[in-house]
Amino acid sequence: MSWRKIFILSGLVVGLLAFFLFFLSILVSNYYGRMRNDEAVNTYQISFPIMPKGTIPQGGGIETLRRSNPRQLTNPLPMTRAIIDQGRQSYLYYCVQCHGPGLDGKATVGQSFYPLPTYLLDPKVQAQTDGELFYKISLGNKRQPPLFATVAAEDRWAVINYLRAIAQSKGEGNPPR
Repeated sequence: MSWRKIFILSGLVVGLLAFFLFFLSILVSNYYGRMRNDEAVNTYQISFPIMPKGTIPQGGGIETLRRSNPRQLTNPLPMTRAIIDQGRQSYLYYCVQCHGPGLDGKATVGQSFYPLPTYLLDPKVQAQTDGELFYKISLGNKRQPPLFATVAAEDRWAVINYLRAIAQSKGEGNPPR
């Protein structure tokens, strides 16, 4: 057989194979055509639910806190027994792992840090305003992680009241609010 005949014969075989595959793809696409109606394929045809008003904040939030002067922030919570108890519960839930039950930074997790987490009854800490403490708890400070997304604002303020109450009971005087 000559090369020309082999070339023509192989072209004919490839052509027939392509023709067969073309018709096979039509049959398969008709059989699996229902898959085109799947949500995974037509993701942009899904309509989103209508969001209630107030879902997306128009003001306030963490950016407002970042731009604020920490010294001008005031604690909105009164120094009541209920708020102090709320602050104690929040401290035990969110803070005690690093700062410890004695507020000294010698807790299970805190001992692995160098330097140790801040001693929260230190006069330097207690000399700060509630707003400065709230700012540092919320946005983080040095090794203190930001807790604005983890701890509700009311709980952060309540923890500050708890710290003030402990300092006062240990004779640290009347710290600034």
